[in-house]
Amino acid sequence: MRYREYFPGDILKQYVQCYFTCESDTAVVVEDKVYATGFVEIMFNLGIDSPQKIENGGLVNEPYVQLWGQTIRPFTFTSIGKHTMLGVRFFTHTAACFFDEPIETFNDQVIDFNDIAGKDGRLFYMKLREAGTLDKRVRLVEEFLLVRLSCFGPKLAKLTLMNSIIHELSHDDFFENINSVAARYGLSSRYLQKIFLTYSGLSPNLFSKITRFQKALKMVTKKELSLTAIAYECGYYDQSHFIKDFKCFTGFVPSHFHPESSTDFIASLAG
Repeated sequence: MRYREYFPGDILKQYVQCYFTCESDTAVVVEDKVYATGFVEIMFNLGIDSPQKIENGGLVNEPYVQLWGQTIRPFTFTSIGKHTMLGVRFFTHTAACFFDEPIETFNDQVIDFNDIAGKDGRLFYMKLREAGTLDKRVRLVEEFLLVRLSCFGPKLAKLTLMNSIIHELSHDDFFENINSVAARYGLSSRYLQKIFLTYSGLSPNLFSKITRFQKALKMVTKKELSLTAIAYECGYYDQSHFIKDFKCFTGFVPSHFHPESSTDFIASLAG
């Protein structure tokens, strides 16, 4: 699989972490796993074949445009067919600015984006498929996102505040409780929890756990440090707390984790 990332334009760079492409040359059947990343993504199937088929448990889904909500529980699926995908990866707290629906309703789901975007989304997807080059497609995506931002973004007036809070909670040396953070911004803990959920679909505590987990996941893959060293490096109280969180997010203890089970994770390392 070939994976590449591209930067958004000036207006959208505070909302979109990157655009990305995923391509494969042959039709394959791949059993894959997705782990908590803290991001919401939209993925457009642009290949000449029928859309990528996703099988998860007894459900089969074949959306031309996939909306991936926040993944919290480990998600196993079977992907069938060639990959020619163009994706949009939002920051943790910015996807909500492009939707009328509460962002937490998308958690742990892969949804047909056209069910949400309606006629405008279907017409946009037709234009995207007809565009001949990647540059044209990215420009179309940006135009489409800017329209949605103008419709839904104004309802979320706390983005600057959320930028600051997310920045604090993402620091490697962040060890404060959420009450201290709320007090520093002149907010009640309850109100901070509410706006955090509105923007990200996560609680502040869950976001912090996912951030620590993602750092630990990369360190486990490198196999350069002991589990105890990784636990303390990533801000866990001890090794047992680290192992508990790691198993919650992957289904495996760190010593039994196989990074090759997730092409999404491998692609993130390559990017």
